[in-house]
Amino acid sequence: MKKVRFGVVGTSGITEWFLQAAKNVEEFELVSVYSRSIEKAEQFAKKHGAKKFFDNLEEMSSDADIDAVYIASPNFMHKEQAITCMNNKKAVLCEKAFASNAKEAREMIECAKKNDVLLMEEMRLTCTPNFRNIKENLDKIGTIRRYSANFCQYSSRYDNFKKGIIENAFKPELSNGALMDIGVYCIHPLVALFGKPDRIHADATKLHTGVDGQGVAIMSYDSGILADIRYSKITKSDVPSEIQGEDGSIIIDGISRMSGVKIAYRNGDSESLEIPINIGETDRYEIESLYCVAREFVGLVLEGKKESSLNTHANTIAVMEIMDEIRRQIGLVFPADEK
Repeated sequence: MKKVRFGVVGTSGITEWFLQAAKNVEEFELVSVYSRSIEKAEQFAKKHGAKKFFDNLEEMSSDADIDAVYIASPNFMHKEQAITCMNNKKAVLCEKAFASNAKEAREMIECAKKNDVLLMEEMRLTCTPNFRNIKENLDKIGTIRRYSANFCQYSSRYDNFKKGIIENAFKPELSNGALMDIGVYCIHPLVALFGKPDRIHADATKLHTGVDGQGVAIMSYDSGILADIRYSKITKSDVPSEIQGEDGSIIIDGISRMSGVKIAYRNGDSESLEIPINIGETDRYEIESLYCVAREFVGLVLEGKKESSLNTHANTIAVMEIMDEIRRQIGLVFPADEK
């Protein structure tokens, strides 16, 4: 069986989750680990059975034993690291948020095309069977009138923030904040289902470091669809997300999990759209949904494809453009925007 040999960039919790998920993909093989600290790279590699470890990305990405690279570094590093890997002819799976802004995203996609390699954003929600089921059953709720997405998750790092300890999640120099970290989960399904909205009106609560702690955006389409998204790292909410049609609504208990999906019809009937992800080793939604995106990406590499039909380049650009406009309206500028 042909294996897709991976290098990973970053040794954080999201990389841990990704590797737990990807080990369930039969054709996946971890070969090497990159970190800015060679000690961290070695420790992480040994923990996960990787044969090689690097603190020089150019060296890792030029290694002939690697076919693909998963990038899970801070957002502001994504463009430079992805381009380094793609210039060495490696397929790249890049964590969300894909880049600091749409300009960087376009440069990354252009580099992928120039080098004729696969580049895909790691937006796991749109790779899940539940999302596919939503898309395939939209017609059951009649003419779509509203999309309402809610993802408010109190950050474990916010308590330290209030004590004056500023961690990465709240640093504008890393292109972080609530929109980039969790608001993106509300925007991607919107774009994948209905395309880019025609109008956007946004507001946010900004913290003293300059990043947004929470935000809201109202978006509208010429077709008559209204969309609202609410996201926060400084409050918690259990309010479901919803797609409203004239004949019923599709309810999503957790947009970040893309789970608890059902149709509530106007006549009082209901129908489950839930499709379980059975990988047998975990009930963590992060790992289950990361399995879906790993399966999609590995399959594309093996098929010689250069773009995913689930997480398309056009959708990635549209999402980045929406986030750029939201940031413009709330006055959130990253150092990366000025380069």
